[in-house]
Amino acid sequence: MELASLKNKWSLLMNKEHTEKHRNNSTFWVIVQKEFSDYISSWRIIILLAIILLTCVGSLYTAVTTIQDAIDANESAEEIGRSSYLFLQLFTTSDGTLPSFITFVGYLGPLLGIALGFDAINSERNKGTLSRLMAQPIPRDYVINGKFVAALLLSSLLFLILGLLVMSMGILILGIPPTIEEFFRILFFLVSCIVYIAFWLNLSILFSVTFRQAATSALSSIAIWLFFSVFYTMIINLIAKSLLNSDSITTVAQAIGRQEFVLNLLRLSPNYLFSEATTTLLSPSVRSLGPLTMEQTVGAVASPLPLFQSLLLIWPQLTGMIAATMICFVIAYILFMRQEIRAN
Repeated sequence: MELASLKNKWSLLMNKEHTEKHRNNSTFWVIVQKEFSDYISSWRIIILLAIILLTCVGSLYTAVTTIQDAIDANESAEEIGRSSYLFLQLFTTSDGTLPSFITFVGYLGPLLGIALGFDAINSERNKGTLSRLMAQPIPRDYVINGKFVAALLLSSLLFLILGLLVMSMGILILGIPPTIEEFFRILFFLVSCIVYIAFWLNLSILFSVTFRQAATSALSSIAIWLFFSVFYTMIINLIAKSLLNSDSITTVAQAIGRQEFVLNLLRLSPNYLFSEATTTLLSPSVRSLGPLTMEQTVGAVASPLPLFQSLLLIWPQLTGMIAATMICFVIAYILFMRQEIRAN
């Protein structure tokens, strides 16, 4: 009898834990659904998404016209596509009137991440809805996790649509489908874009948790974006000008060491990491991201790198962006969990 009673109690306990877990999971996805619907109904996000869509369509049009003009009359587009990765050029080619697709993503992607996260927490606090939300029987971390997941889903959906749009327009206009390698290169390029936007999203959420005013968190995020986009490269170039002075370099090893030091300084910028990763993925002819000696280049065959080798080449860049994203999220998470939330 006692054994049967213990079994019944254990069964009831396990059923209760399962029910509680299922209820918590459903609550989390309700928060994600609510935040996602708020994003897609916000005029700020709608306008920004429209700008990104229009600019990417414009860059796609200039790329297609440039490629069509470059196709030789004696050679078919299919033969050119096999030899020169024609589909990848849709993302990198420009005729000079508009920047390429990859350039637009590098500039507008951070703005999307900042717009999605700069008022994620402080706006709820200023409206007084955060304290009412915390009064409900839901875990506190569901709030910040739900906002991040909803914003990440929106950006992932956007870039997946843009990638499919570029490929479909390329097939319709050029008349050739992408190869398997081109398809996976484009897929990994889109993943890199999502990771890059996730960094700026988490950075803006961190400022939203830190500062009470949404304007302050937005200006702080934009200031860091401008610093890395414009001023950081200028500062590194000034440092490199003195370090790479030919009068102070006596050996080849010293020259290579200083060049690698300058490159490592540049790689502290998420913009530069994203540029290296995407350029390597969309340009298979890129075989190295650092200085090479004559001995290292002897015997090298001038041919495009396979996809797996390109992924190995950019693995440190992808790891760096993911690590920076996780650091920003962990700091924002800890600060939010430790904050005291009072009703206004």
